[in-house]
Amino acid sequence: MLVALVEHAGEVVDKDDLIARVWPGLTVEDSNVRAQINAVRRTLAEGRTGENYIVTVPGRGYRFVATVSRSTGDAAQAFPAPHKGHNLPDRLTRPIGRADIVAMVSSRLQRGRFITIVGPGGIGKTTVALAVADQLIASYKDGGRFVDLAPLNDPQLVPSALASVLGVPIRSENPYPALTSFLKDKQMLLLLDNCEHVLLAAAELAEELLKGAPAVHILATSREPLRAEDERVQRLPPLETAPVEAGLTVMEALSYPAVQLFVERASASAGGYELRDEDVPVVAQICRRLDGIALAIELAACRVDAFGVRGVASRLDDRFHLLTRGRRTALPRHQTLRAAFDWSYDLLSEVERVVMRRLGLFAGRFTMEAASAVAGDDEIIASEVDGVVADLVEKSLVIADVAGATVYYRLTDTARAYAQKRLTEEGETQAVRERHALYQLDLFERALAEWETWPTTEWLSAYAPQIDDLRGALDWAFSPGGDPGVGVELTVAAVPVWFEMSLMEECRTRAERALATLGESTKDERRRMHLYAAVAWSQMYTTASARDTGAAWATAFEIAEGLDDTDYRLRALWGMWASRVNRGEFVEALKLAKRFSSVAEKTADINDRLLGDRLTGASLHFLGNQSSARQHIERMLAHYVAPVRRSHAVRFQFDQGVTARITLARVLWLQGFATEALRCVENNVSDALSINHRLSLCNALAQAACPIALMAGDLLAAERYTKMLLYQTASDELDIWRAYGRCFEGELQVKRGNLAAGLQQLKVGIDELRRARFVQYLTTFLGALAEGLAIAGDALLAKTAIDEAIGRNEQSEERWCSPELLRIKGVVTLQRDASQAEEDFLASIELARTQEALAWELRTTTSLARLLRDQGRVGEAYELLAPLYSRFSEGYETNDLKIAKGLLDELSGQR
Repeated sequence: MLVALVEHAGEVVDKDDLIARVWPGLTVEDSNVRAQINAVRRTLAEGRTGENYIVTVPGRGYRFVATVSRSTGDAAQAFPAPHKGHNLPDRLTRPIGRADIVAMVSSRLQRGRFITIVGPGGIGKTTVALAVADQLIASYKDGGRFVDLAPLNDPQLVPSALASVLGVPIRSENPYPALTSFLKDKQMLLLLDNCEHVLLAAAELAEELLKGAPAVHILATSREPLRAEDERVQRLPPLETAPVEAGLTVMEALSYPAVQLFVERASASAGGYELRDEDVPVVAQICRRLDGIALAIELAACRVDAFGVRGVASRLDDRFHLLTRGRRTALPRHQTLRAAFDWSYDLLSEVERVVMRRLGLFAGRFTMEAASAVAGDDEIIASEVDGVVADLVEKSLVIADVAGATVYYRLTDTARAYAQKRLTEEGETQAVRERHALYQLDLFERALAEWETWPTTEWLSAYAPQIDDLRGALDWAFSPGGDPGVGVELTVAAVPVWFEMSLMEECRTRAERALATLGESTKDERRRMHLYAAVAWSQMYTTASARDTGAAWATAFEIAEGLDDTDYRLRALWGMWASRVNRGEFVEALKLAKRFSSVAEKTADINDRLLGDRLTGASLHFLGNQSSARQHIERMLAHYVAPVRRSHAVRFQFDQGVTARITLARVLWLQGFATEALRCVENNVSDALSINHRLSLCNALAQAACPIALMAGDLLAAERYTKMLLYQTASDELDIWRAYGRCFEGELQVKRGNLAAGLQQLKVGIDELRRARFVQYLTTFLGALAEGLAIAGDALLAKTAIDEAIGRNEQSEERWCSPELLRIKGVVTLQRDASQAEEDFLASIELARTQEALAWELRTTTSLARLLRDQGRVGEAYELLAPLYSRFSEGYETNDLKIAKGLLDELSGQR
């Protein structure tokens, strides 16, 4: 078997091919193959380096990965004898994913003589150092020596440890003359391993040897630099981890060193474990949560035999209890994850320990200001903290990101978990969490003020990454030992962050929690007003809108009246208007729009008055008055100047320019300007994407882009916009718009002829909108369902659907789509009563003319002309359709106009 693999070194040898080669003509079970492969591995592990030679390629076979030397002559060449001038320990594992850094350190060491490999515990410093030594040892005439400093408790014994390895007797209190005398004419590599607890002594030894022995090179490992003369530092990064994403294949995952290490170690301990496609995201998550630290990944892999990969992943919250089974022959601090961190922690000064465990409360990145506020107290002054943090960075326990204008710091997930455990053991958690919450309150109150003036992208980049720390602070504030007053203030300050990040459901639950804490107290009326507005805002586009958002807005308005707060009067009026629109109460919505305009007249901000125009224009559009609607919207867009501050995006939920163009695009299409409407939609979606505001984008897609593309018959654009909408609403926070997306997808399927799938999807989306009592656009979805059912030949269900649509339409006065519903009623009726269908078509045309909705008029006139043609009334049909078609000045590439032109050509020929 070994010969079969080596002959194809570097290539995957298929299992079937391997069986045919080794056991020709026999039937062999896969388990036998695995057993023989494991036997070969055990045999090869007896070699000097302990390399892992064979890699399992799941589902395919095996690959021999070690370097193979081939004879160039007829006779085999003798292999060179192994170099005996060293005491380097045998490596039991191969360094995975470290080839580049081994090459880099090797090159730097040959040029610079003294390199220290630095990194946190368990990251693989010794493994890399030994790989470097193996690669370079033959180039040193006198070989090399490995000196393990870990067992030393007394720094004064460091020179003696080297002397013992070299066999040099020390006969005086000063050991350096004897060492330098022995090494001065030697060409040798010294590997000083685990220097972190004897830094000063190791630095002194290195400096003395470099001065007295010019051909000696030193390679050291430590958790922080020795800070010795001529030292060059090589920080060892974590192993690269695979992204946790759907669709990543086994082969793709195994290209990442962290995953490869996990699989190899799991295979060795769990009887030939092989990575499967369904395990890939779980293994990737394990490696990421363990920060790419080699020791942690190895320890986790060793627990696969007991818990499986999913069991290991589920237990990582208590990783220090889980990861406790390292190799018995390993150093004690490498046998458990806790021991590895204890080793580093015990080497810290007392003040460093205090600061490190307090920094563990930060869920993500933090600034030095934040560190000082949370880690400092009466005993550790804030000005002292920054120096301690810098020391922790040097000791590889804190990571610094110095790339940007602001320096950010963070602990790895594993270091954070260790610090929190230590914080709990020291009984400091409550006091530190209180300081953390107070700092978050100060931070987000600052964010609230800066949101008024900062560009959105800059503001979000500064504050969005703090969301996990915000959550932690709120959890503490409302816990039994917390401070609910801080929690209420922090909730109010955080509302803009939730809305800019479109975290609607989180905002609702947090605001409701804060309201429950406040109760009916009148001394906190302003906070109650803010929180009621936040609750109402956040549930408007989820199925939570089945709760009466209008009531929450009315309460906010009542409080604003009592406080004489014009800003929140406007916010609440906008919210009550939007609630009426969402519920299909358009006459009441128009009244609220005018009331908004009346209050806005008293403000100094002209944009507020223009927003009154937008609300009025949108209300008139839904009521079927397209001409007046367009006047209001165009006046708003002509004079509205988007504020530098983001107030209008959060005060009124959406970017107002994007939202106004939604109504404009709909009106343009209805008035017969389809190409202009599609162009408006495309530009609007681009604008919504550029401002990076998910709510505004979803609104633009659901209210204009998807329906207009479908109405214009641009199915490719409709598909693109619908996929975008469904992607943006994949979470539960915007499930109303996700229901819209399902309905649009169903319409698209119907238009493409996939009737069964499309109709089913329409029904599901419509039912969801019914349950949410979210009726805006529901009537048009019912109309699409009715027309699809009619095409499918289900006349009874088609009639039921169109009757419901028209009934809802009459009740809500959503007149903008009334002509289309009458046309669909005619289509449904046509199958049993042509004269009644003609009456429906004529009523639709008359109503479309009244509304100046040229697009609806053309669509229904085409349907009527087709009916007249089928009845032999060709001239009448032509005279009805031709003058209407001539009124269009653009949009000839859209579906309705192409159908009308085709019918006109047919009628002209028949005449």
